[in-house]
Amino acid sequence: MEQNENSLSVLKIAPGQHPQQVEIDNNLKALQEAVGGTIAAVYPFADPVAIICNDEGKLMGLPLNRALRDENGEMYDAVAGTFLVVGLGEEDFASLTPEMAQKYEQLFHQPEAFLKLGNRLLVLPVPDEPPAEKPRTKPPAEHDR
Repeated sequence: MEQNENSLSVLKIAPGQHPQQVEIDNNLKALQEAVGGTIAAVYPFADPVAIICNDEGKLMGLPLNRALRDENGEMYDAVAGTFLVVGLGEEDFASLTPEMAQKYEQLFHQPEAFLKLGNRLLVLPVPDEPPAEKPRTKPPAEHDR
């Protein structure tokens, strides 16, 4: 396994941001620094990939980042805080193949916002350009006082 001592090419996904392809050292310290604490690896997909997230992200109150959905598109969990999507090698994490990087960049491309409604969580895609940033049209000058 030539990659054990090398860096990994992974997707880093921060709350409210689009995924970024980054190089990260393939060691526990670097993975912990990337997610801000102790790591947990989750394997929600059939592909040879893992999500590495902060094990205590929800307990620490980190912002919810992306929903995890079942094959029917129903949300069953949400990842809190920044997380990584990494490839899986024979016995260790590995770089994502270009195909897997593209697939998961598309899957997690759109940032999501979470709204609590009673005991339900509503997940909304965050638009690329928030309406607040659109230029406002000024009323004609005769209305100014």
